[in-house]
Formats: sequence, structure tokens, C-alpha cells
Amino acid sequence: MPEPVTPSIPGAVQIRNEPVQARSTARLTALLDSAASVIAEIGFERLTTAMVAERAGASIGTVYRYFPDRLAVLQALAQRNFERMADRVRAEVIDPGHSTWLEAMDGVLGVFVDAFRSEPGFRSIRLGDVIDLYPRAASETANSAMARVIFEALAERFELPTDDATVFAFDVAIEVSDALVARAFVTDPKGDERYLDQVRSGVRVLLEQHFGRV
Repeated sequence: MPEPVTPSIPGAVQIRNEPVQARSTARLTALLDSAASVIAEIGFERLTTAMVAERAGASIGTVYRYFPDRLAVLQALAQRNFERMADRVRAEVIDPGHSTWLEAMDGVLGVFVDAFRSEPGFRSIRLGDVIDLYPRAASETANSAMARVIFEALAERFELPTDDATVFAFDVAIEVSDALVARAFVTDPKGDERYLDQVRSGVRVLLEQHFGRV
């Protein structure tokens, strides 16, 4: 079976110089880690390329070697978040410890909650939909792209229906989940369990009519 292809965030620009050597890859990683660290402290709205350079201990020219502006930094960080989360949710869905689609979905929620709690900057930027990263004409948001990743893994593992109504319901479930999880972390760094419980119950209600009761 071919490896699943992780989509790019809709409308994201490409990094100016894709790293081909280990040193360049490490430098790019350091820049993105630095951007994430700054965002975790002050939010993405105030991030500048100068801040990224200073936090990384690099010259501003090094930043511009990879990124034309601050938006490109944010896009690259959002794409990295997306790729990491896609890998983690796929692994969660196929975890043999999950015997039902609902258990797998609870596990996927746990993956996102953990990212909110421990991944620098994730709470602010997530997959990038909080920033206007894509053209209005784009057919798919980052959340919808992630919903597709999760749905395809679930459908294959648990032989779920793939009709249009089911796909749409799943997309709605992910959009609602993203909003409520984000709300859970507005004032509570660990996540307000009242909102997280609503995510769990809401996902179940939305999807049981398509996936079946468990």
C-alpha cells in the first residue's frame, strides 16, 4: 500500500530555498523553532522576522534566505504543524488499542489537546486557519484538509461509509472541534475540561448517525 500523501496548506507559499543538506535543514528547523517560541510568548500578530533572527541567533539575511516576509514564516510553521499532526493522527487511528471509530476519534482529540498543551506556538497558529493564509477562492481550508486526512484513515481502518453526506458531517465535526478546543485553552493552559467534554460528546452525536452507534 502506498504511503499517504500529506497535503499542503491551501495557498501557502513555498520556502525560498528548500534545504538539501543536513546543515541547511538544521538551520531552517532552528528558525521555525524560534518563530514558534516567540509566538508562544506574544502571539503570531506581533511576530517579526527580526524577532525570529534574534531568537535563533542568526542574521536577518539568514531569515530572508528562506522566507521573503513574516507571513511566509507563519505559513511554513503552520505547514510544519500540519505535517506533524497528520503523521500523529494517522498513527493514532491505526493504533491497535482502538477497537472502534469512536475510540480512535477520542485518541485523535487527545493528539490535538497534547499539541495545544506542549507544542510551542500551536495554541496560537494551529494549522494556519487563524491566519488568512489562503485565497478566498481556495476550495479547502487547512481544517478541511486535516479532516480529510483523519477521515481517510478512519474509513480505511473501520470500513466506514464515504458518501458525500458523511464526508460533510465529518468536516463539520472537525471545524466544531477546532473551535471548542481552542476555546478550552483561552484562559486555561491545560485546557478547560468542560469544553473538551463538549467536543467528545458533540463528535459522537454528529457522527453516530453516519458511522453507527458503538
